[in-house]
Amino acid sequence: MNTMSDMRDMTPDSAFGFDGNWKDFAKIALPNLLLTIVTLGIYRFWATARERRYLWAHSRFVDERLEWSGTGLELFIGFVLVAVTILLPLLGLNFLIQSLTLRGETVAAGILTLVLFVGLYYLTGLARFRGLRYRLSRTHWRGIRGGSDNQGFGYGLSYVWKNFVGFVPIGLLIPWSMTSLWNERMNKMSFGPNRFEAHAESGNIFARFLLFYLAPFVFFIGAMALAFTGALAGYGLGDETGAAAGGIAAIVGAVLFFYLGLGLIAVAFYAKYYREVVGATSWGNINFAFEASTMQWFKLLLGDVALVIVTLGIGFVFLKYRHWKFFMTHMEAGGEILLDDLSQSTTRVAGHGEGLLDAFDIGAV
Repeated sequence: MNTMSDMRDMTPDSAFGFDGNWKDFAKIALPNLLLTIVTLGIYRFWATARERRYLWAHSRFVDERLEWSGTGLELFIGFVLVAVTILLPLLGLNFLIQSLTLRGETVAAGILTLVLFVGLYYLTGLARFRGLRYRLSRTHWRGIRGGSDNQGFGYGLSYVWKNFVGFVPIGLLIPWSMTSLWNERMNKMSFGPNRFEAHAESGNIFARFLLFYLAPFVFFIGAMALAFTGALAGYGLGDETGAAAGGIAAIVGAVLFFYLGLGLIAVAFYAKYYREVVGATSWGNINFAFEASTMQWFKLLLGDVALVIVTLGIGFVFLKYRHWKFFMTHMEAGGEILLDDLSQSTTRVAGHGEGLLDAFDIGAV
C-alpha cells in the first residue's frame, strides 16, 4: 500500500508542482482575447474553459496531474440562468425603487433599497460557495473529483450575518468573520471519499489585522507632523512662500507614503490570513500549508500592475497564469494518503457553471 511519504521521494521539491510556460499560455490567452472581443464577450466562457484545461494539465499533486473537465457551454448556460432568474428581477426592483422615490414614497423606497442591498450580499455569498463547489466538481485527480451535496443557501445567510457582525464593533471582528466563513465553506466540501476539514482561528491573525486597522490613524498623525515640519523647514529657506511649498511637498510625500504603506500592510494581513486558513485545512490525513511571504505576495501584485501598465492592458490576460502559478508553487502538503482507500466522490455534479460568480464579477481561476 502506497503512502504519501513514499511518493514524496519521487517528487522531492514539493507535493505540488507547476510546469506551464507563459509562452505556451499566450498561444491560448491571446486568441481567446481576440475571439472574446469579436463575439462581444460571449466567447469568454469558452476562453475560461480552455485556459483552465491548460493550467490544470500542467499542475501536479504528488505523482499525478490535475484535469479540468468543465466546458464553456455549461459556464454560458449558468450565466444565462442567473441573468434570467436573478438579474432581471433585481433590475425590475431597482426601477421600482426609483419610481417610488420620484413619487415621494421615501420610506417604501428605503425599505426596498435595504432589501436589495441585503439580497445582493446574500447572492454574493451564495456565488462564492457554488463557485468553489463547481470548480471542485470539475477538477479530477487520479480519476476522482470533488464537490458538495450542500446547495449553499445556508452559507449565503451566514455570509450576510457574519459579515454584518464583523463590522458592527467598529470592524474589530472582521478577522473572525473571515476565518469563520472559510471554515464553514471548506467543511461542506469534499474530494473523493474524504471531506475537507478547516479549523482556522481568528486569534492567530488579529495582531496583523490590528496593525492594518490602526495604520490610517498613525499615518494621519505622521502626515500632520511631517507637514508641520516641512512648513517650518520651508519657512527657514524662504519665509511664507517657502513654508507653503515645504508644507505642500510634505503633504504630497505623506499621501504617497500613506497609500503605499497602507497597501503593504494590507498585503501583509492577507498573506498572514491565507497562511492561517490554508494551514488549518486538511483532507483526510493530509495537512496543507501555504508558504508565500508578504514580500512574495507584494511582488506578485506589483508585477501584475506593471504588466498591465507596460502592455497597455493586454497583459491582463496573463494574470490568471501568474496567479495560478503562484498558488501551485507555494502550496505544500504533508501526511499520508492511502491510495487503496481512494474512491470516486458520491456528491452531485452541478449541471451548469459559475453563473453567479460571473454575474457579480467575483470568479476565480
